[in-house]
Amino acid sequence: MGRFPIILLGATTGAALTLFITQPRAVLMGASAHAGASDTYRQLNLFGDAFERVRRDYVEKPNDGKLVESAIGGMLSGLDPHSSYMDAASFRDMQVQTRGEFGGLGIEVTMEDGLIKIVKLMKDTIEETPASKAGIVANDLISTINDEPVKDLTLSEAVDRMRGLVNTKIRLKIIRKGQDNPIDVTLVRANIRVSSVRSSIEGDDIAYIRIITFNEQTTQGLKRAISDLTSRIGAERLKGVIVDLRNNPGGLLDEAVTVSETFLSRGEIVSTRGRSAEETQRRAAHGGDLTKGKPVIVLINGGSASASEIVAGALQDHKRATVVGTRSFGKGSVQTIIPLGAGSGALRLTTARYFTPSGKSIQARGIVPDIEVLQDVPDELKERADTKGEAALRGHLKSAGDEKTGSQSYVPPDPKDDKALKTATDLLHGLKVNATGETATIDKPGVRLR
Repeated sequence: MGRFPIILLGATTGAALTLFITQPRAVLMGASAHAGASDTYRQLNLFGDAFERVRRDYVEKPNDGKLVESAIGGMLSGLDPHSSYMDAASFRDMQVQTRGEFGGLGIEVTMEDGLIKIVKLMKDTIEETPASKAGIVANDLISTINDEPVKDLTLSEAVDRMRGLVNTKIRLKIIRKGQDNPIDVTLVRANIRVSSVRSSIEGDDIAYIRIITFNEQTTQGLKRAISDLTSRIGAERLKGVIVDLRNNPGGLLDEAVTVSETFLSRGEIVSTRGRSAEETQRRAAHGGDLTKGKPVIVLINGGSASASEIVAGALQDHKRATVVGTRSFGKGSVQTIIPLGAGSGALRLTTARYFTPSGKSIQARGIVPDIEVLQDVPDELKERADTKGEAALRGHLKSAGDEKTGSQSYVPPDPKDDKALKTATDLLHGLKVNATGETATIDKPGVRLR
């Protein structure tokens, strides 16, 4: 069982549990410790009695495995909103998400009228995907997978069947609007990378980089984007970089650290503090600033959580970036994924809190932007424009300071209406921006407005 730390909005990956470490210590326990252990064993006997009673007397014969999984799930969900039990299928899905790559066809799908509908084709930065090579297009419907009708499958089951080992074949029957006969296609699964970084040029002199999630591909994607945009714009003409972390729910802790050090030459990025020495550590920048000191603006909102907050907090505390938008979600805890054995799922367990370089915990408070920018929200969306935040979650870890709930998370679909993006571009162009009654211009990296 290995360890791979992450911090998603609801989850992250971490260390193997040393299940037997308490056994030797029991020999050295004092009387009070023995009494505590005895109480624990009595409670476990109580659980065993309840388990046997349910198995014996429930109106229908229950599934023993499901009973145990439900008991574990109840135990974890009673701790905090981010601790939970993942069955084997959920654990596999989580691993795919954090790796950011899988053997598949390169399509995004949904279920429609009992068939699988192609929502869109995924883009690979290196080569064509199997779906694009086969001529599959958006709105195509899949009726069979390897001759098995999809109407008998759930969406999750259909996705599982379409994924598989790289270089293995799969047959699909495609129904296309405007064509009378179904189309039979045979595809060869390839390694599909889920793009977590998107980039473009704002105006003609600003690098815009949006980070969607923090998976194993994120830092490399960020580095490629910086290199590509700097080359296209020209290092001398480049005014600065906008890093958009809005509605990014988080991801891998290691990626949050390496993304941060892409903009930092030195200094602490984050510290974590837990009950064990293993969970208490400091992470510092070593990689060097790839932007060569260019000004950086970080965009956040109520949907920016966890790993996103680590990056925003590190760049803000080091005065390396100006943070623009609305207060972030406020998830200041680290989870550890603890595999429970082959085919048995895993525990997602909160094991530490994290702190920004200045020693602040953002738990249930969030990152406060240097410049708050509220968007104009259409009337029909106003009820859904705010994210409740960590402090609104039942059973959340309490904060040492004032807890905050709710922050605007709406991002206009048309960039022309995006007031936070416009504020960022104005700052990088040296234009005056009002911030809580003050005006200032950004004339050096990391200028901060309060």
